[in-house]
Amino acid sequence: MTDTDDLQTTLKLLSCNILAGASVQRYRQYITRSWASVLPTRAKQANLDKLASELSAFDVVGLQEADAGSLRSGFRNQTQYLADAAGMPYWSHQPNRPVARLAHSSNGLISRHEPTEVLDYPLPGRIPGRGVMLARFGKGREALVVAVAHLSLGPAARDRQLGFIGELLSEHPHAVLMGDLNTEITSPELKRLFARTSLTPPAEPVPTFPSWRPQRAIDHIFTSADIQVLRQWTLAEAFSDHLPLAAEVRIPVRLFAH
Repeated sequence: MTDTDDLQTTLKLLSCNILAGASVQRYRQYITRSWASVLPTRAKQANLDKLASELSAFDVVGLQEADAGSLRSGFRNQTQYLADAAGMPYWSHQPNRPVARLAHSSNGLISRHEPTEVLDYPLPGRIPGRGVMLARFGKGREALVVAVAHLSLGPAARDRQLGFIGELLSEHPHAVLMGDLNTEITSPELKRLFARTSLTPPAEPVPTFPSWRPQRAIDHIFTSADIQVLRQWTLAEAFSDHLPLAAEVRIPVRLFAH
C-alpha cells in the first residue's frame, strides 16, 4: 500500500426508491394492486426484509419513498426498520408529504458510520413536499457530504431543485448526490448542474426504471470530480418499481479513522 492509498477511503453506496415497500412487476399492477398502496400487507413486510438482507453489504444507503409511519406501513418507520434489520447503527429520515394518516413519504439515510451532522432542507417547487437530506461525515473541508433527494416530475421544478442542491454542495470538495432524480443525464437541468458544480456524470449511466424492464437511467449517484467511481451497478433483485443503484467509490481522504 502506498502513502497515497493510505489516505483514501473506499465506500459502497446504495440509492433506492422503495415505494413504501410495495413490489410492482408490471405497469398494470399500479392499478390492480392500488389497494396495497394504502394498506399494510405481508408482502410488503417480506419485501422489506429481503431488502434489509442486501443493505448490510453497503456503507451508506439513501432511500426515497420510504414511509415515515402511517397506515400503509402499519405505522412503522421504514427507514428505522431497515436500519435495525440490516444491523446498521445510524439512520435518519426526512418526512416530506403526509396524506392524512394514510401515507407519509420520506427520504431516508442509513449508515454504518456515524454522521457528524444531518441537515434537512425543503426543495423549491409549485407543490410543496420535496426535500433533500445532507449528511456530513468528518469535519471541515475534508468532510464527505452526501445528499439524498427525490426530485419532481416536471423539468422546470427539477431545474430549481437542482439549482438549490448545487448551491448546497458547491463549497464541499468531497460530495455525493444520490437519489431518484426523475431525469436522465442528457437533460438540460442536469447539464446545468454539472456546469455549476464539481459533480460529474457517470461514464455509462445504468438504467433503473422500470424495474421489470429497465430502460431509463433516472436514479443516480453523482460524485465530485476528486472521488473515483470504481464501479456502478444495479442490484439483481427488484424491490419496487425502481432497481436499487449501487456504487463503489474511492475518496481521497481517510474518513472514519480511529
